[in-house]
Amino acid sequence: MDAAKVGKRGAIIVPAKLRKRFGLTEGSFVTAEARSDGILLRPAVIVPVERYTPDRQAEFLLSTATSEKDYQRARKEVKKHRRPK
Repeated sequence: MDAAKVGKRGAIIVPAKLRKRFGLTEGSFVTAEARSDGILLRPAVIVPVERYTPDRQAEFLLSTATSEKDYQRARKEVKKHRRPK
């Protein structure tokens, strides 16, 4: 078991061999979970969320139509939500 010291503002230095083992580098994210016996730290992945423009939404809707009827329904939906230019 390795010891770590809590520094200013609660910063904790994770021992080098643990950082290497779990792929933690400067700027890596971890989750912290309260447990009855202490704190559990785990590597975390942050996935950016894409916000779609109305045009991009229309492109998805129209490109995934599976039949002519479905495509016409998608066109109607796109026209209903399209803003005038």
